[in-house]
Amino acid sequence: MTSLAHVTLEVTDVDAAERFYRTAFGLDGRLRLAACEAPSAGFRGFTLSLVVAQPADVDALAEAAVAAGATTLKPPARSLWGYGGVVQAPDGTVWQLASSAKKNTGPASREVAEFVLLLGVEDVKAAKQFYTGRGLAVAKSFGSKYVEFATGTGPVKLALYKRRGLAKVAGVSPEGSGSHRLLIGSDAGPFTDPDGFAWTAAAEAASR
Repeated sequence: MTSLAHVTLEVTDVDAAERFYRTAFGLDGRLRLAACEAPSAGFRGFTLSLVVAQPADVDALAEAAVAAGATTLKPPARSLWGYGGVVQAPDGTVWQLASSAKKNTGPASREVAEFVLLLGVEDVKAAKQFYTGRGLAVAKSFGSKYVEFATGTGPVKLALYKRRGLAKVAGVSPEGSGSHRLLIGSDAGPFTDPDGFAWTAAAEAASR
């Protein structure tokens, strides 16, 4: 089964980004950083999601991120599906912080249960066909709106969402141009998908 090992964010200041992520999320090898000066404007077409156990954990991550320099796009709040909020890191990456639970069951923690990459694509059906052709198996599919892939025990989960819909969820304008500033490290790479997202062999991805 195809799995994702990590994602690499391309940033203009690696040291500053490293300080932010260490302080805000304390992430492990699932997130890597690489220097990049490629132009990028507006929405980059993807979000990263941190899924946690309870609302208090969402609040803890959001507070830590804002204290480290992130901007709040959507304050944490209850919804039909659970509890969550959205922040934007100083490097421009949009992060969704979410829990399916609506009530707390213990002390707050910043432990992350799932790390999810959501790609915003123009044509979900076409992108789904492309990725299944690359060996990814579909776990869930909701027509032309959303696709979730089965990535086994891999540390990074992958899903496709309509670009405009993902931007709405994130609380940003869907307009954007230039580099996605994202490299996806996987045993399926290297290739570039129809929406311009670059995949690389896990062992070859740039890291810091």
